[in-house]
Amino acid sequence: MKKYFRYSLLLILGLRAHAQDTTAIKPPVDSNARHSVAIFLPLYLDSAFDATGNYRYDKNFPKFINPGLEFYEGVELALDSLRKEGARLDVHIYDTRSATQPIRQVVADSAFRDFELIIGSVVNGGEEQQLAAVALKQHVPFINVNFPNDAGITANPDLVILNSTLRAHCEAIYRYMQRNFPTKPLVFFRKKGAQEDRLKGYFTDLDHVTAGVPLKIQYVTLDDNFDNAAVTAYLDSTEQTVCVAGSLDEGFGSRLAGMLAYLKNYPTTLIGMPTWDNIDLSKPELAGKEIIYTTPFYMNPADTLVKEINQYYKGRFYSRPSDMVFRGYESVYRFGHLLCLHGRDLGGSIGEKKFKVFNDFNIEPVFLNRQSMTLDYFENKKLYFIHKMDGNVTAVN
Repeated sequence: MKKYFRYSLLLILGLRAHAQDTTAIKPPVDSNARHSVAIFLPLYLDSAFDATGNYRYDKNFPKFINPGLEFYEGVELALDSLRKEGARLDVHIYDTRSATQPIRQVVADSAFRDFELIIGSVVNGGEEQQLAAVALKQHVPFINVNFPNDAGITANPDLVILNSTLRAHCEAIYRYMQRNFPTKPLVFFRKKGAQEDRLKGYFTDLDHVTAGVPLKIQYVTLDDNFDNAAVTAYLDSTEQTVCVAGSLDEGFGSRLAGMLAYLKNYPTTLIGMPTWDNIDLSKPELAGKEIIYTTPFYMNPADTLVKEINQYYKGRFYSRPSDMVFRGYESVYRFGHLLCLHGRDLGGSIGEKKFKVFNDFNIEPVFLNRQSMTLDYFENKKLYFIHKMDGNVTAVN
């Protein structure tokens, strides 16, 4: 752990000096073809150092810095791979948490017009809106790697959302149940709340637009302190019931999963939400219960590159790489290569399947208003269904 801390501190010290203009890959001197990439991520460099340049946290390493730093570590690994493969890229890193150079100031600089690709690990709708707006103005792709929301953005064909929106997850779950459980009893357990109303709305909307036979889903609203009896009233001891946890509240999801695991006389299949990646599904009270949830990012432990990166972190840092490391690597490697291939015409080829790294992205146009048929943005519609039992992945499809 000390080794990883020392490396991380050196990394952010270097980033502090060069975060606003870091040329990570220089083109060969005999080539005129070079392409510029801007990468935005939350490094919190101003928070990590005081006005005199001293590191604020002594021997500690605050958790809020980790996601951005780990994403940058993945970016570094990708740039190293691209360099070895002869990619001709100029890459500039921008700290979205900079007090001296906020996003609005960076994108207003005339020099920013030279960028042909924007990649962002953004954490809120405001950041997404700012970068999407400048991408539209300059007509260059903005790859939103991390934030799973359209932030109310419409009519912007230069926005690409990789971390699929909640609407896309609901569409995938609906189709999954149509394929796998068309005749089974389907119960959508939810709690009261605006977010839960929105989730239910996505499913009921699909009843009207599905190309197949609409599902017959029973919607059940549970009290905050629901008990076994409230759940078993909608189960059948003689037939498998497919249950959907219709809430992003992890506490609600854990409680429902625990009850269904306890009610062994009632055969059930439980489908959770994308936030369930954060729930500990290896807890004893969930023993023997298979739980299914969706994710756009699946790092297959048997994949050769995944193994190599895991081994690299184990040998150098005595730790495991987080999901953000893989996201940083994948987004920069894949879209960096596509930029080298297409240059300023990248926007028209953003959905190409070339240069796959870990995931089979399926980037499709999204039309929020089906009557006007205005292209609102592009989104990754490929979602993996993770089947977990006792904390172990039993199947992925």
